[in-house]
Amino acid sequence: MSGATGAGEPEAFAELLRELKDRSGLSYGVLAKRLHMSTSTLHRYCNGTAVPVEYAPVERLARVCKATPQELVELHRRWILADAARGRRADRAGEAAVESAGATQHAGDGNGDGGDGDGDGDGHSDSGEPVVIDPVGDGTPPRRSSWPRRRRTALIASVALVAALGGVAYALRPMGLRAGDPTAPTIVDTRAADPGREPSPTPSAVRGGSGPSPSVSASPTGPAADSGSGASRSAGEPAARPSATDAPLAVATRPYVYDSPCSQHFLVDSEPAQVGPPASEQDAPRWAAAYGAVSSGEQRVALTVQGTGAETVVLNALHVRVLSRNAPLAWNDYAMGVGCGGGVGTKSFDIALDSGSPAVTVKNGQRAFPYKVSESDPEVFYVTAHTTAHDVRWDLTLDWSSGDRSGTVRIDNAGRPFRTSADVGRPGYDYPLGGSEWIERVGG
Repeated sequence: MSGATGAGEPEAFAELLRELKDRSGLSYGVLAKRLHMSTSTLHRYCNGTAVPVEYAPVERLARVCKATPQELVELHRRWILADAARGRRADRAGEAAVESAGATQHAGDGNGDGGDGDGDGDGHSDSGEPVVIDPVGDGTPPRRSSWPRRRRTALIASVALVAALGGVAYALRPMGLRAGDPTAPTIVDTRAADPGREPSPTPSAVRGGSGPSPSVSASPTGPAADSGSGASRSAGEPAARPSATDAPLAVATRPYVYDSPCSQHFLVDSEPAQVGPPASEQDAPRWAAAYGAVSSGEQRVALTVQGTGAETVVLNALHVRVLSRNAPLAWNDYAMGVGCGGGVGTKSFDIALDSGSPAVTVKNGQRAFPYKVSESDPEVFYVTAHTTAHDVRWDLTLDWSSGDRSGTVRIDNAGRPFRTSADVGRPGYDYPLGGSEWIERVGG
């Protein structure tokens, strides 16, 4: 595949889309119809004039064009960088607007007659009404207001403050991910937390989605961990664990990744008449939450790990923690699709949850840890956990180091453990293409 060196992030992303599209031999019209989007939208994505807000349509396009596992990973990486570049352009546009407002105000203050030749030097017109200067500088005629000049100045100062706070909020979230987007993947909150304590549902500025903040246990070490805070403490009192907000990485989690359009199964404690149609991968988190569904047999999770600064962060190891192991759920099994072929053998990590001491092992040629990430060079890891005998609650921990600092980040499903249950012997149901109800699976 062509490299991204020398090209802007959006163009590098569009270049890979074009390569996949051209190689497929399908026209824009045919692809758009299969992807349920307009031809013009698809054309804008491929020529670099627009970047998709969500990754789901990009992945569907890549799979229709028969992208290899390596190309899927590279495409995800380029989309993250292109989406972040779009966010930086929006921030610069906001800063330019604030600067324009400040320049206009300065020009008005320096004019003894009120700045527009229609005043008496104190911001009022000849008729005594206050005058408001166009704060954007877009050429629109000035309009009158009842606000005095000092309130105008306070307003412009407020706009500058809001823009500054917006820049801080953007810096706190990972590139390419929008806080508050209900379809965005979960992003771990790197605040210190007790690993044995139930996570707090308090929202965090560094996560996507509208659900509760995932729980993270981060234990930085090094000089920062040993330095005092200026407050005195007794000799027998343990040092307070430093805040984990300094962890130089963020992890975005997709808890239900479909190995193929039909690979995902869920166990639901409801009869077919009470369960709605199957969900796409993009809608799987909402579907699972609505029905209290649990992954059936196996669960495939995607982790996008990205540095939050220019420094390189070394990812030393990924571990699995089994939090509980019980008898399998006696629920019905629902398939999220029918009529599909075999899944793509993506390089990934494997977890045998039934093992006495489960561990994260390499699968399909995946390279073992360690890895390196930075703000401009993220990594995407696929983890597949499976069980044939238990109902298992589990999570992951990621060990990192950067310079003289190190720590551990806990990764889970929006503040709750991942949960996977065996499906052996459970009644199975499929939703036929074009159908309107669940049909019991033959031999299910």
